[in-house]
Order: sequence, then C-alpha cells, then structure tokens
Amino acid sequence: MSNQSKPIVITMGDPSGVGAEVTLKAIATLPADRRAQYAVIGDRDTLERARVVCDLDLGLHAHGEEGAAGSLAVIHEPVEGLPGEFGVLSPACGEASFRYIDRAVKMTSGGEAACIVTAPINKAALNSAGHHYDGHTGMLAHLTGCKSSWMLLASPTLNVIHVSTHVSLKDAIDRATPERVLETIRIGHNHLRRMGIEKPRIAVAGINPHCGEGGLFGNEDDLQVTPGVKAAQEEGINVVGPIPADTVYYRAHSGAFDLIVAQYHDQGHIPIKLIAFDTAVNCSLGLPIDRCSVDHGTAFDIAGTGKANHANMLSALSYADQLAKARG
Repeated sequence: MSNQSKPIVITMGDPSGVGAEVTLKAIATLPADRRAQYAVIGDRDTLERARVVCDLDLGLHAHGEEGAAGSLAVIHEPVEGLPGEFGVLSPACGEASFRYIDRAVKMTSGGEAACIVTAPINKAALNSAGHHYDGHTGMLAHLTGCKSSWMLLASPTLNVIHVSTHVSLKDAIDRATPERVLETIRIGHNHLRRMGIEKPRIAVAGINPHCGEGGLFGNEDDLQVTPGVKAAQEEGINVVGPIPADTVYYRAHSGAFDLIVAQYHDQGHIPIKLIAFDTAVNCSLGLPIDRCSVDHGTAFDIAGTGKANHANMLSALSYADQLAKARG
C-alpha cells in the first residue's frame, strides 16, 4: 500500500475545546472525494455535538466501515468521565487528548496511517491527567522514542524552526549550544529539501540585541551561535548568521530567506503569528513519523458556539497532504 493511500489521521484534541468544531468545519469544505483520505480520532458524541452546533450537513461513520458518500470516518476512542460540554477544564479531557495522540502515533508508526494532524490540546488538562509534557512536540518525541524534536512554524511567506520552545528565557539561552544550533539548521535544511526546495536559504537569528554588538550586549552569539553556523556552512548548507532578530524576519518575509532559525519560543512565534495567525502550521521535525497541527489553542471561551475559525485547520490538512506525498 502506498503512503498516499493510507489515511491522514486527525486527533480531535481536548473534547472541551474547539478541536471538534474546526475539524468538522474544515472537512465539510472539502470535495467529497478528498474527505475520504482523512479519519478523525476522538469522541463520537463530542463530534456529533460539534456537528449540530456548527449546523453541518456532514455524515460520520466508523472507520473501516462503509459510510455515505462524503461522510467522515471516525475512530472512536472511549474515555470515561468526559464532561459532555464545551469550555470545561477537565482531567478526563486531558486523558482523552493523550489517548487520541497515542492512538495516532501507534497507527502512523505501524504503517496504518500516513500522517497525523493534531487539533489543540490544553496543557493544564493534560498535566492534571498525569501526562507531564510541555505540549504536543515533547509528547510525540517521547511516544516515538526520540531524544529530541523540533518545532517548525510554516506559512506561505515565512518559515521558522526553533532551537528551543517551551522553556524559560534563561534556559533557552543555555540550550542554544553550538551543537543544538547546528542540528537545528540541519533538521530545517533537510525538511525543506524534502518539501521541494533544492538548496534552502537559511538565516539564523541572534540571541542578543544586534547579536551582542561585539560583546557590548553579551557574547552568547559569538560563543554559542556562530560556531554552529560555521559548522553548518562547512557541511555545504546555505546558511548565514547570526543576524539581528529585529531585521531578519522582515528580510525573510520579503523573500530573502526560505527559513529562519529562531533561538527561543517568542522570538519565532511572535513574527509568524503577526503575519499568518490564521494560516500558519505547526510541524514537528526530527521524528520518525510526520505530524503537523493548527497553530492555535483550545479557545474554551468560544468552544461550543460554532464561531471558531477553521482556516488554520485547512492549512494544516493541506500541509499534511504535502508531507504524505513527500514520504510516499
């Protein structure tokens, strides 16, 4: 069976969040023949409630069984104690979020699925259920047996990969070692080559203002970032840096670079969310499986109202299609 003939599985995310809504709304916009390539892992009752809330004429059927034309396959993962309503912080929802992802990883690792698309989870709910991860990226690394993984935020005009993500700023500076910087450059380079860019143009953002201004504002860029960049250049990778973060994103957005290496979470997230809040896709790199996601949260405040914007999910589904074809 080719990779493109396997389903792309969508994890529903926190049952109290907007995951079910954005998933169904996005699928409903697709032609009937394209819907057949997806299967959602989640709670059938939650999906039905979301379908009613969003007033969608979209059928649901059990994965592996024959469904009506244009209906969406559902892999029901039962979890006891779900609150049965939206907008509620619940350990049971955290447990459900974990089980959906665990099921998806097993399917993808076992060759039953081509790629994973994840709807948003709530980190507080996840941890209250006893699953102590910083989010999807760390969880997926653990479930696939990887020591490290990387977060890439992709958009039509700006792509950003992070040296570190969900750590304090102080810890992020310590983590920006020459080895980690080099490996981040490699991972980003290889991913863009896989996605069809033969010689990606990569720029590495500096840690300090003006990259330290010759040591005036710190020497971390000279001692930690520059050696990693030089090592990547010696491997033949088309990379420059460090470049001051206050200008490098504008240059990339204007077409000078294909990828920015950000040193820490906010340095990479703020610019891409400013220019592509509804279209950016979160992609996990360095794993033996493919996973991408919407780049927004559970939005408990509007969950169950039908107001959640599904544009981000559509972007994630499109990126997953590319990943599946690239692997295939």
